[in-house]
Amino acid sequence: MTDARSFSTLIYEIPEPGIARIRLNRPDRANAQDTELLYELNEAFDRAAHDDDVRVIVLAAEGKNFSAGHDLAETDSAGAMRRHRTVGTMCGFGCAGAEAQMAREEEIYTGFCERWRNIPKPTIAAVQGKCIAGGLMLAWPCDLIIAADDASFADPVVAFGVGGVEWFHHVYELGMRKAKEMLFTGDAINAQDALALGMVNQVVPREQLQEAALAMARKIAVKSRFALKMTKLALHGVADAAGREVAMKNAFHLHQLAHTHNLKVFSMLIDPTVLPEATRKAMAARLAAAEKAAGA
Repeated sequence: MTDARSFSTLIYEIPEPGIARIRLNRPDRANAQDTELLYELNEAFDRAAHDDDVRVIVLAAEGKNFSAGHDLAETDSAGAMRRHRTVGTMCGFGCAGAEAQMAREEEIYTGFCERWRNIPKPTIAAVQGKCIAGGLMLAWPCDLIIAADDASFADPVVAFGVGGVEWFHHVYELGMRKAKEMLFTGDAINAQDALALGMVNQVVPREQLQEAALAMARKIAVKSRFALKMTKLALHGVADAAGREVAMKNAFHLHQLAHTHNLKVFSMLIDPTVLPEATRKAMAARLAAAEKAAGA
């Protein structure tokens, strides 16, 4: 059964009682996240969180890959920001320099990730194919991750002159040594290694991924909604009492420093050396448009 509200970048559905499923639906872009997708995903999560009949939320994706990360070729992020603006960290939008960029990323990257992590209902990510950089910021906020046997997880952002993705959860997912290896080398972690590290809960054949996610959701959906909420709060409290929130904010501020450095050196937010030509041109065009708008 599909929900009456239609989205342009994802599918919201109730596949069976007690379970909401959100499917990313930009397979032609490997489910790369433009601003529209992130705002729609936040709206879909909110819908499921506010629906008393929903006990568990599953995040899945259409196509070969779960998500290729941020859509670096996006050219109309400002338009999508104007249409939505939901989280409340808006101070700085429309301003010149690093202030606007920081406000945008605080809203749609770290802001959304923290919001999704703290949804008072269990969430399950069903991951197939590639989950790269910003893709991690969709899977990691979920409580459980079920991976297809062809899944791989990577954060190559250090090669772009930035110290990892904005929601810097690597150490909490992998442990310190493997987090360093993942970031320093940019190498992908396959599904079986992710299972051994405790980053994912199950690995299943690709053709069984969606049913495995629903099977896990069914087990959870029969539990008390309030007990599940309290359990999730207690578990998150362990990490937060140990300083997770402070560590995340520190990493985010260093991320913004890297963007400012790259703007000074390369005239764009990241080191463009490793980017495809088309992506470099799109990013340069977006930067020029933002500077023109700021000077207007």
